[in-house]
Amino acid sequence: MDEQRLLAERAEKDQYFRQSDHSPLTPEQQDRFTGLRYYAPNPALELVVTIERADEGQPVAIETTTGDVQQFHRFGRFNFSVNGQEATLTIYEAQYGYFLPFTDANRGGDTYGAGRYLEPEELADGRFYVDFNIAYNPYCAYNEGWSCPITPYENRLSVAIEAGEMTPQGPWVEMG
Repeated sequence: MDEQRLLAERAEKDQYFRQSDHSPLTPEQQDRFTGLRYYAPNPALELVVTIERADEGQPVAIETTTGDVQQFHRFGRFNFSVNGQEATLTIYEAQYGYFLPFTDANRGGDTYGAGRYLEPEELADGRFYVDFNIAYNPYCAYNEGWSCPITPYENRLSVAIEAGEMTPQGPWVEMG
């Protein structure tokens, strides 16, 4: 995704959070909302990857932030490199499509501790488009009224993914 389009989409998301009746923020949070935080666009983390398919979409129960369990299927894994360090992630399949939850070395600081999400896009040739620049926080990062899948252990990276949305900060967050 080109940088101008990425920045425009980020501005649209801020407007949605601030003004929409469907925002994940409470009305009090919307009144004090100052915007989301993002890493600068990082073209090195916009990837097209080859997937090593899992055996028959193995079922996986993933716990949520409220203690519930959601069912996914393990679709496959891919390897990639970040600043010279090798990493591996698993893509899951859900009713709505592909799901890629992950945490990185900055979790609990610059990035949300329970993980960030992506919806990888399957390409015509069977590879996947994975752009970490559009990684986003689940709604539970903004207030406790939401239930979100917690990143499985196999997708907890020891490398930093310095792309996408960062941990929300500001007085509007504490109100959630």
